[in-house]
Amino acid sequence: MGDLLVFVLSGLVSGALYALLATGLVLSYSASGLFNFAHGATAYLCALTFYELHSGLGWPAVPAALLVVFVLAPGLGWGLDRLMFRRLAHVGETAQIVATIGLLVALPAAGLWAVELLADAGAPVEPAENRFGLPGVGPSPATSWQLMEGVGIDSDQLITWVVTALVAVALWVLMRHTRTGLQLRAAVDNRSLTELRGISADRLSSVAWMIASALAGLAGVLATPLLGLSAHDFTLFLFVSATAAVIGRFASVPLAFAGGLGLGVLQNLVAGYASFAESITGFRTAVPFLILFGGLLVLTRRARTAGLAAVDAPPVDHLAGASWGRRWGVWAAGAGLLCVAFYTVTTPFWSGLLAQGLAVALVFMSFTVVTGLGAMVSLAQGTFVTGAALVAGLLLSRGWPFVAALAVGTCAAAVLGALVALPALRLGGRSLALATLALAFLADQVLFQLRWLRNGDTGWPVPRPVLGPVDLSDDRALGVALVVLVALVAAGLSALRGSPSGRAMLAVRSAPAAAAASGVSVLRTKLLLFTLSAGLAGFGGVLYASYNTRITATDFTAMTGLVWLAVVVAAGVRRPQYAVVAGLVYAVAPRLLSDYVTESAHLPVILFGLAGLALANDPDGYCAAVPVRRARRRAAGSGPPSQGSASRGADSHRSTPDPAGAPLPNPRAAHASHASHASHADRADAALELRGVCAGYDGGLVLHGVDLVVRRGEILALLGPNGAGKSTACRVAAGSLPVAGGEVRIRGRDATGDGPVRRARAGVLLAPEGRGIFPSLTIEENLALYLPEAAARAAVYDRFPRLAERRGVNAGALSGGEQQMLALAPLLQRPPEVLIADEPSLGLAPRVAEEVYALLTELRDAGTALLLVEEKAAGILGVADTVAYLSQGRVAWCGPRDEVEADRLTEAYLGTGT
Repeated sequence: MGDLLVFVLSGLVSGALYALLATGLVLSYSASGLFNFAHGATAYLCALTFYELHSGLGWPAVPAALLVVFVLAPGLGWGLDRLMFRRLAHVGETAQIVATIGLLVALPAAGLWAVELLADAGAPVEPAENRFGLPGVGPSPATSWQLMEGVGIDSDQLITWVVTALVAVALWVLMRHTRTGLQLRAAVDNRSLTELRGISADRLSSVAWMIASALAGLAGVLATPLLGLSAHDFTLFLFVSATAAVIGRFASVPLAFAGGLGLGVLQNLVAGYASFAESITGFRTAVPFLILFGGLLVLTRRARTAGLAAVDAPPVDHLAGASWGRRWGVWAAGAGLLCVAFYTVTTPFWSGLLAQGLAVALVFMSFTVVTGLGAMVSLAQGTFVTGAALVAGLLLSRGWPFVAALAVGTCAAAVLGALVALPALRLGGRSLALATLALAFLADQVLFQLRWLRNGDTGWPVPRPVLGPVDLSDDRALGVALVVLVALVAAGLSALRGSPSGRAMLAVRSAPAAAAASGVSVLRTKLLLFTLSAGLAGFGGVLYASYNTRITATDFTAMTGLVWLAVVVAAGVRRPQYAVVAGLVYAVAPRLLSDYVTESAHLPVILFGLAGLALANDPDGYCAAVPVRRARRRAAGSGPPSQGSASRGADSHRSTPDPAGAPLPNPRAAHASHASHASHADRADAALELRGVCAGYDGGLVLHGVDLVVRRGEILALLGPNGAGKSTACRVAAGSLPVAGGEVRIRGRDATGDGPVRRARAGVLLAPEGRGIFPSLTIEENLALYLPEAAARAAVYDRFPRLAERRGVNAGALSGGEQQMLALAPLLQRPPEVLIADEPSLGLAPRVAEEVYALLTELRDAGTALLLVEEKAAGILGVADTVAYLSQGRVAWCGPRDEVEADRLTEAYLGTGT
């Protein structure tokens, strides 16, 4: 019983730290959609600062901790959100993962370099790297108490428990009893809808990142006596706490908090009572990663995908169709010059350094396969390199020839990659990245601890081969051989990209659902990519070990793979030639910095890590950005198209037929008709105007010069078939889609540059297609977001007794009609200036749709200007004052409802005529 209590109590200490870190992960992810791999690095940086303030500068422990937790950590979260995280929220998930991994690498190195600089300047700081047995917030040495025989606690543990309990209460109060917490929970449900309700998602993101960083800082300060100052241990702690975030589905703070506590206890119980683990070296330290991997497999649900739209659209290839010389001439010339340089201008030292860069470039090209072609982030490439090199070293020690050992090592890495991929590929995105990292740590802790494989701490010699007359022990000969190998691998990958198999791989990357619908096996394709990538990494790893002439189990750890990923993706992961650039930079940059900038080993790590930050601006890497910028400069220099060609383009739309078969009016005539309608309207009474609006998506226009005027106390019905641009017009009016041309005016003021938050605060609200409610919030909480006054909500309940009866029920449990009533009911208490309703009757029974139209009519009578979008004219024509018909992105007709010719509208516009 005593042992059990000891395990539980000690487990609650680590569990409390897991809970704090997991809570921060959930908060930041829910507010920004970004999983922060650098969360543990933030904790380490705060722990380092606390240690230097307390032990170095002599500050009392409590003031130092308060400064770190309430000033430094939130300030760091706010700054990173402003500089990086907001922009990362709008790029692909691969760039998000790599950028935060780069931050994970850079932050600890930046802190240690700062300590070095302060020490050189004479500041009374203490050596900080890998220090253990450090004092915490409590007394030093810690005070101990005996609870019973064999069971005791100390002051550091007690402080951790008490502080964690207080934080749990504070978070519960924040999330459940404050308006900020309510808005944060609303952002979890639907970030875009919060902006349409006038709530700044950017402000919420900053608040969430500040709180998350403060929690990380608190965990770092409390963990100092337990973990010391080991950046590696803090990183491992983060990845274990990610399991608790998975338990909370990256959305529930209470579940993540409880999961962290339970995880700490479970980890201790497994390590304490798993007797079979005594015979498995490293098993006890690997328990957290087993739990992480199992938790990801069991608890992670992949989002359902549908449709044929690309989920990861590739960048434009500006050299598509160009000659071989234009595409490859520069790279071929560079390879030739490099071969000549090995035997002419380079010294033996620089020849070795360049050969090292080419060897690591082979490893980097494995990322081109798994991430560039497959859009999968593998954090286990270091494991494949180590496994292949150890196997090759073992075989070479048994007298095998180098080529045979290289082949077997490559195959061993490919098999290991397949074994990693088989259970992990059912996951995706950040979950796949975490799963591969957990398996990489398991390999470091267990697989590579096998004595027959690792050969102790000395490892295996991997001598350079002699191939006929070529002795690769000469760095120059090795360099030229590696240039040839790199060129062959790059050519092979480029050929693969253009082959049918490569096109299938790109299809799986861009749109898995569409690829599956076309008969491509998504799982088989991804497994092939993962296996090929692991084999290539192993191939490069054996040659890299041959360059070093020895391999040990600790040469290329899982953490090394994180640095590699940051370097190669920052350069450009879609093309193999960019991986070669990354390999050369990785080998040469540290030496250049050491010779000309500083001898500190931390600066190269900082720069490699911060290279990932560039992905916020160039998601495809800095090498890939060069041809894009050149193409843009050429396009800018060519000037706009001639007036004649523009006129011909406009004239070609004159007699475009409607899908129903009836000819539509000339767009110019329709434009003139509507302009006449607008000119006779009292513009002083206009609440919303669209003037010549052009807008679309990804460079393609959907709206072509749309003019609409909605006056106060008027319902303007916008009709048209699917694809006409109705929802696009709604998004433009609400500010959630920027215009490519034209103006949007609100009450006569030019609001074209306003986003959805400013538009909503100006009184323009969008009820989006579907239901404009937050399903995970209760009815009361949905109303409170728009009506903070209790009296206003009481008036809503008086008007809608059904909502009053179920005020504590989550809005997602309501029927479709009740959800639409909930979305519109608060507007009756505080009518907006403009309401844009996109398909308000969608999915509703006819009787419920009539009730919705009655509410809209009531809003019109209260002075609200309404823009109503419908495909079906039956119900909306009964309440509309003005009707506009949108066809192919243009207003084909607009006028009073009384002037609508029902038969012609039915036959020519709605396509329902006989």
